[in-house]
Amino acid sequence: MLIAWWKILRGYVQNMFNSISNRQKAVGNRQHKVGKGHSYVATLCCLLLIVYCLLTTGCANDPKFQQYYVQGEQLYIKNCSNCHQKDGKGLGLLYPPLDQSDYMDENFNEVLCLMKHGKEGELIVNGKKFNKPMAGITTLTDLEIAEIATYIYNTWDRQHGLIDVKETTVVINNCKY
Repeated sequence: MLIAWWKILRGYVQNMFNSISNRQKAVGNRQHKVGKGHSYVATLCCLLLIVYCLLTTGCANDPKFQQYYVQGEQLYIKNCSNCHQKDGKGLGLLYPPLDQSDYMDENFNEVLCLMKHGKEGELIVNGKKFNKPMAGITTLTDLEIAEIATYIYNTWDRQHGLIDVKETTVVINNCKY
């Protein structure tokens, strides 16, 4: 299957380069030589495109990722959306957003710890101060935290991939609360 896609993409990119070269020949006064260089460029472009596609859509086809994501969405709606809202936009200056959050992007481990243990005191998100205590949900299992994290880190323009329960357990066991 991958080889078939490879041949289609390579042919498409090579035709694109040949079309550009032919237009240059027709327009320009100098003759441009169309040679193997275009074939190598087409091959390189196809390789880069395939790697990009595999990296950005690979998790979407993984059953474990899908399970974590779907379960995480349900757990997020049940436990988090009342404050952070279903769309992740937060609630004014009371509860910070998750959809566009520099804090989430820069503090992955702490976000996992917050889910379990909560946080008191000031939190700065996107340059805005939030000072409402966040109650942790101590009854969440490491698996449930991994599922919520998989959901929030793969929604709202994020592509983090699967956040496995083993990774989550290590982080939770090292939380400073």
